[in-house]
Amino acid sequence: MLEVAVITVSDRAFKGEYHDHSGPTIVEMINESPIEANVSLTIVPDDKAQIKTAIMHNLGKDYILTTGGTGISPGDLTPEVTQDICEKEVPGISEMLRHESYKETPFAVFSRGYCGIRGRTIIVNFPGSVKAVTICTKLILPIMEHGIQMLRGGKH
Repeated sequence: MLEVAVITVSDRAFKGEYHDHSGPTIVEMINESPIEANVSLTIVPDDKAQIKTAIMHNLGKDYILTTGGTGISPGDLTPEVTQDICEKEVPGISEMLRHESYKETPFAVFSRGYCGIRGRTIIVNFPGSVKAVTICTKLILPIMEHGIQMLRGGKH
């Protein structure tokens, strides 16, 4: 059974000014998939220290999927925080997410999402919109179990 943490990064959702739909969409899609997983959801503001704390708190889980904070606005900090935490980059996942998302919207080129590994955890940044997380979750679901098998040194 996979252990997955979903972290929504949004000032407005954290303050209760906006109802987070992206994080729950990821959780719902994982729960409705054939993958057996325990999934948690956390909301943090666009603040480096709080993003880092949320990610560090969930290390040891198989996956940490973040949503939000991947664009080019001054407050978008998620990729930098994730990169600072990770020990290894996994560029193929972030490249795939951008490439396939671009087929739906040309604005996907502005996503700076990062993917990397810290210890036994794969961390993947998704953009913040429901449309984007739907696309990205569909793309990553079929590879999640294999990725963990590889990371644990199993057959691949």
